[in-house]
Amino acid sequence: MPFFDADAFHPQANLTKMEQGHPLTDADRWPWLQALNTHLRQQTNTGCVLACSALKESYRQVLAEGLGNEVLWVFLTGTFELIHTRMQQRNHFMPPALLQSQFDAWETPPYGLQLDVAETVESLVNQIIAHG
Repeated sequence: MPFFDADAFHPQANLTKMEQGHPLTDADRWPWLQALNTHLRQQTNTGCVLACSALKESYRQVLAEGLGNEVLWVFLTGTFELIHTRMQQRNHFMPPALLQSQFDAWETPPYGLQLDVAETVESLVNQIIAHG
């Protein structure tokens, strides 16, 4: 199944804003989310995996629009400290200083599979396969 990272769909203006240490606004995100939805709709014959922050319920609604019950939501959660440490160890356009804005925006959904990123990748994958 193809894998897509939602970060690859950000327009340059969004990347530049985050690189400069500024969190994105909803207005920044809407065109990006709509582009992601268009891409997801093009994958319905094969299915796909999309890694995306999808912090708010309104974002998840845009992502899933027109996909019916075909979406399996998997939410990777973790402590601020663990995620911050991991962010410091990667080379990415979003600086660790923006992590708090992500935690502030997060709306925990009452659905989907919620997994802790403190677990091993193998354990996470096995839980997703068992659930899916």
